[in-house]
Amino acid sequence: MENLTLTGLLKRAASDFPTRRALSVSGKFDLTHAQLNELVDHAASLLLAAGISPGDVVALTFPNTVEFVVVFLAVIRCRATAAPLNSAYTAEEFEFYISDSGAKILITPKEGNKSAEAAASKLGVPHVTATLGDGESKLSLSSTSDATAESKSVAGIVNDPSDEALFLHTSGTTSRPKGVPLTQLNLGSSVRNIISVYKLTESDSTVLVLPLFHVHGLIAGLLSSLAAGAAATLPSAGRFSASTFWSDMRAYSATWYTAVPTIHQIILDRHHTRPEPAYPELRFIRSCSASLAPSVMARLEESFGAPVLEAYAMTEASHLMASSPLPEDGGHKPGSVGKPVGQEMAVLDLNGVPQQEGVSGEVCIRGPNVTKGYKNNPEANKAAFSFGWFHTGDLGFFDSDGYLHLVGRIKELINRGGEKISPIEVDAVLLSHPDAAQAVAFGVPDDKYGEEINCAVIPREGCHIDEAEVLQFCKKNLAAFKVPKKVFITDSLPKTATGKIQRRFVAEHFIAQISTAKVPKFGA
Repeated sequence: MENLTLTGLLKRAASDFPTRRALSVSGKFDLTHAQLNELVDHAASLLLAAGISPGDVVALTFPNTVEFVVVFLAVIRCRATAAPLNSAYTAEEFEFYISDSGAKILITPKEGNKSAEAAASKLGVPHVTATLGDGESKLSLSSTSDATAESKSVAGIVNDPSDEALFLHTSGTTSRPKGVPLTQLNLGSSVRNIISVYKLTESDSTVLVLPLFHVHGLIAGLLSSLAAGAAATLPSAGRFSASTFWSDMRAYSATWYTAVPTIHQIILDRHHTRPEPAYPELRFIRSCSASLAPSVMARLEESFGAPVLEAYAMTEASHLMASSPLPEDGGHKPGSVGKPVGQEMAVLDLNGVPQQEGVSGEVCIRGPNVTKGYKNNPEANKAAFSFGWFHTGDLGFFDSDGYLHLVGRIKELINRGGEKISPIEVDAVLLSHPDAAQAVAFGVPDDKYGEEINCAVIPREGCHIDEAEVLQFCKKNLAAFKVPKKVFITDSLPKTATGKIQRRFVAEHFIAQISTAKVPKFGA
């Protein structure tokens, strides 16, 4: 039974690798697997003493700190549900997420979070702070003393595969965010899949660059490392910093890292302008959460001498669905997200019929890592679960080697006068321009064609690029109907908190610029 739960996998790692490093705060202190396990059990007893019961939802809002890791693991250890939230949310956003999750308590760092506290106060949800001084001390909660906690041991609590351990929200690309409950079985299954495909062992080490309130950083970066007996390092600032990334990677003998394409591009840009004196020898670099252009993949491999493995994931699948294998297991194909990992996957047409290789349809999955359904959302569940599969909303096809190629989100395909255009294909061409650092194509309303293609491009540092040059480059590399009508040269793109570029937000941002430009300013 324990092998089916995330908690069971973590306990086994603590037993098998008690003295190996599990978690470090860069430049401050290290925790072994045994020490981390003791900290978690103690923190879980504090939560029990604070009145947390199995099934209760605990909202957490922290930077990437050791306190977050310990509190998160303690919450699920006492059979409660952790609901991590982005600390940058506004009070209104916190109010929605805390209310929607049904949280019983809000836990923050000692310094607190004014917006989260205001929302919790409005909702009548108590607020507690968590503090961990150093590697030798235990975690303390503002509401509970050690003496009270002593009588609330977690030793007798057995985690069940059906326990709801994690509650997250989808990023809401086309509608309001949907609540996604994930069980111990979901998380345990996904972690085992990740360990298996990347062959993670106690000899591996990574630096966490992604926020832990999101499945990519939490499950692929942190939890899979801990369950494998491997090590993870938290940047001292509590978030990714390009200036300290490689020094942390060297100092903690990192063997791999995982990031979104935006962060890979930031790392590449820094390498281009301020290269490091030396780079660690990496087993692999992983990219996920958005499409990685083949040109960016090639630059990463050339710059850092490691294979780049693109993966395909989503919250509802507890992160991983498909991945490029390690070179010894088949290697990658640029433009493909690899093969299914640990679950069934099919490409279906509108009638639920599996499509032959090379034929596009909706990517659908089923397996022990997949959520049972959205919380209190029968309409979304009806749309997402049909023909016995979970429907991802992504279009793709399998090639003759069983590798999955994504065409785009069903709702993001650009329909220009009946011609369906994949924005991913246009992105790849834009990013192959030697002077483009970041680029994204998106659809905009058009009187003549219904939809037209626009794009936004961020030039590489020190490079100049203009609209005419981008259009000329696109005309050489794309069919005429796929060439963007307008190019925005910009120094930034709107992104989600996890560094993800969502086309809908990019389109809205630049359409608003056009609209504003057409309106004469008052007094002019």
